[in-house]
Amino acid sequence: MGRSFENRKASIFKTAGQKSKLYSKYGKQLYVAAKNGVADIDANPTLRLLVEKAKRDQVPSHVIEKAIEKAKGAGGEDFVAARYEGFGPGGCSVIIDCLTDNNHRTISDVRNCFTKTSSKLGAPGSVAHLFDYMAVLSFKGSNQDEVLEAMLGAEVDVDDVESKDGQITLFAPAAEFYKAKQALQDAYPGLELDVQEITFLPQSNTEISGDDLPMFEKFMNLLNDCDDVQDIYHNAILPG
Repeated sequence: MGRSFENRKASIFKTAGQKSKLYSKYGKQLYVAAKNGVADIDANPTLRLLVEKAKRDQVPSHVIEKAIEKAKGAGGEDFVAARYEGFGPGGCSVIIDCLTDNNHRTISDVRNCFTKTSSKLGAPGSVAHLFDYMAVLSFKGSNQDEVLEAMLGAEVDVDDVESKDGQITLFAPAAEFYKAKQALQDAYPGLELDVQEITFLPQSNTEISGDDLPMFEKFMNLLNDCDDVQDIYHNAILPG
């Protein structure tokens, strides 16, 4: 308890690329969620969460609908999840989640991002143990004890509840995400969540020096330019 939300918010509010990249990212994620589950928002919690997230990121309705409709058809693309880990500029830890229909292309593209910035691509598990895989729910409020009481009443396993600057942030194991969200909605009807994520939160941070900053920014830009890259998590704290 008591870990600072300020030290972790960079991992929650992840970088999104240009609009075309953003639409492509959500198109793949929505397609996979609908294809692997049910192409019905009401019956597929994962798909419903993605649709809500896409709308918050101002993804047009036609992009969302097209991806879901595509998943209803027979055949289609066969995307699989791929995760890469390593050490970026300044020694920061990085996790990269991808969706790909060609593993050879994806690993080549990601490896090039590391090579071009003198970074090091690691083996599976080399970095993940330095992060906590957590559900994060944040909303306007100030009574963290009341929130904790609501979670306990709903038998939600809570890691932490923090209150700062009129904002409540709840941290729970990833498996508790939907249960925690429902408990909040039951306790506070009409509640609007500013953040609702399942994400990797760093256990500690690495400060990037001014000298390393240009290479770090290049590294992030290269990764965001890769079509198969969906999410980037890191523990870097940037100067200034």
